[in-house]
Amino acid sequence: MASLIVLNASLTFENVWPTPRISLGRALSFELALCALLLSLAHRWAGRAAQRALPAIWIVLVAGHYLDVTAPGLYGRDVNLYWDSQHLGNVAAMLARSAPWWLLAAIAGAAVLAAVLAYTMARFAFARVAAAMAYRGPRLVLRSVAAVAIVLFVGQHLSTRFTTPVAFAAPVTEAFARQARFVLSMVGPGAVAPALGPSPALDTGLRGLGGADVLLVFVESYGAVTYETPTIASGLAASRADFETAIRETGRQVVSAYVESPTFGGGSWLAHLSLLSGVEVRDQYAYTSLMASRRETIVTNFARRGYRTVALMPGMRQAWPEGAFYGFDVIYGRDLLAYEGPQFGWWSIPDQYALAKLDALERHRAPRAPLFVVFPTSTTHAPFGPVAPYQADWSRVLTKDAYDKADVERAMATLPDLTSLGPSYVHAMAYEYESLAGYLRQRTADAIVIAIGDHQPPAAVSGKGAPWRVPVHVIGRGGPVLHTLLEHGFMAGLEPRTPSIGAMHALVPMLLEAFDAPDTAAEASVYLARSGRESHLTSIANDHASAVNVRAATRGLTRGETMGARATLSPSN
Repeated sequence: MASLIVLNASLTFENVWPTPRISLGRALSFELALCALLLSLAHRWAGRAAQRALPAIWIVLVAGHYLDVTAPGLYGRDVNLYWDSQHLGNVAAMLARSAPWWLLAAIAGAAVLAAVLAYTMARFAFARVAAAMAYRGPRLVLRSVAAVAIVLFVGQHLSTRFTTPVAFAAPVTEAFARQARFVLSMVGPGAVAPALGPSPALDTGLRGLGGADVLLVFVESYGAVTYETPTIASGLAASRADFETAIRETGRQVVSAYVESPTFGGGSWLAHLSLLSGVEVRDQYAYTSLMASRRETIVTNFARRGYRTVALMPGMRQAWPEGAFYGFDVIYGRDLLAYEGPQFGWWSIPDQYALAKLDALERHRAPRAPLFVVFPTSTTHAPFGPVAPYQADWSRVLTKDAYDKADVERAMATLPDLTSLGPSYVHAMAYEYESLAGYLRQRTADAIVIAIGDHQPPAAVSGKGAPWRVPVHVIGRGGPVLHTLLEHGFMAGLEPRTPSIGAMHALVPMLLEAFDAPDTAAEASVYLARSGRESHLTSIANDHASAVNVRAATRGLTRGETMGARATLSPSN
């Protein structure tokens, strides 16, 4: 009985969020019931199986169950071993630079020790069960109990109306079958490319931009938790307020919203492609299929309109074949950025340096074409540290003495706690706000800045069952671009409001319409042709924080009436 309890616990344990630890579960294992039934039926060979095959099979099941319950708890989504295993080398190297060697050695040693103990436990337990099968009484009891458990399990799975007080853990074999389907769908004889959604109309004008630069910043791991989780929001209050102050002090305005990311906790490239192509890309199958197509992206549209297209990729440490699909004029990876400063973690290059280098390489040229820049940040990538100190004096950022020695030593000593990533995440996000605020203060020229989260941070930070929504901010000097986005559900100010305005790929038509909006010199307002509520609507129009009420008040007006209202207003409104 003790052996059966131990074997059942080894396949029913649960994850202790937000750590890699486990706790005992309160369910039954279908695999154990099936194994017990087979041992009772083939009791003459039970001893041999218990000494050889069963312990080896069991250790594989235990490892599979650990991955199945721990990965969603830490990562926030199921793991696809076919694709995710290809990144294990980079993940290991990233951790090696972000955590002390003794901690990594302890983790590796604990993993080996756990495997040895699990195998020894399984072999000992199965030997006891096999020995009991030599006696007719225990054999019949075990056979009956196992058969009943299997019937109950099958009944629960075949019919939702079949309810019993017995709880079963998710079978590990289902997780292995799911991984097998992932592989077969890509390399099996029946593998087919996934059906992709239609591309939006990407060949649009850019009248609303007036030739201004456009900087699209994918803020790594920038999720709704930065606003909706009290401990994280309070930790970012000061840096976020400074960011908003920088927007206001430089004569800019900002509108914000939530969108639904196609990925969670990782897989940033899926979000990047979804937004740049306007096609939803939720998994690696769709990503690969779209990359093999000839579809256009908003990058090609900007290039067609005379923009120089730039990919600013400080986190790119190797060749990037996908760059050919996008067709950027230039891709600034690790080598071209030529960073020689302190190596802050695996990503090495601070985002503040990348922004300063962009200006030195591109924006300070004269004469030049307007720029469309795509910039995926890296500082806020898990495990969120160590983080470079923010350098308030931007004239030093590109020099060899960019940071004081004491500041570097302090930053390097602040390593992320892999069992509690929340504080490290807050520190990294605060740095990101500071860098964007400082960049706006340094650059007074007209430009549209789109800052959007690619996905929520891993579940170890976001929590269990966290939503997939991410903030998006569009910063500019008012005018038709921001006004059009207000009509699409954006809110004035830096704080987005629920619900989301749609999926990330659905944001593309909204942005393109805003970029091509005619210059009517108007801000958020209403047309009063249909009602006499002049004083009420005027107060709404003057209250920049009440854009949602403005949209509600204009609901039902024709486009001509709304455009007529815009033309009557001055920018000061």
